[in-house]
Amino acid sequence: MAQLATLVLFLHLLWLALAIFGALWTRGRPVWTTLHIPALVWGVVVEVSPWPCPLTLIENYFESRAGIEPYQGGFLMHYLDAIVYPHLPGWVLTFAGVAVCLFNLGIYGWRLRQFLAHRCSRPISLRS
Repeated sequence: MAQLATLVLFLHLLWLALAIFGALWTRGRPVWTTLHIPALVWGVVVEVSPWPCPLTLIENYFESRAGIEPYQGGFLMHYLDAIVYPHLPGWVLTFAGVAVCLFNLGIYGWRLRQFLAHRCSRPISLRS
């Protein structure tokens, strides 16, 4: 069970990396962009609502089944846990999470604006 908890924690870290840096990576990748935007919206919802992240619930389940208490366990579990759950006040984490999501959405908004400006500036062809 401890290995499953570590695996889910690693997946959680990858999810966070995608949420944080996704807009920088998705340029020219419409499928990833389509997946990243709902992930950002979900990130904001989880940050500002009382709903827990499903990955956190799964991690907690496997950790409890393995008898692991926070920061007790293997090397990988200890450091991944510290990255995913830093010891900061809740309001700092909420602010940072929402700021990252808004930053990413801002990149998407800028890309949309550039796309629309480019699209509107093309001459109209009147071929018959």
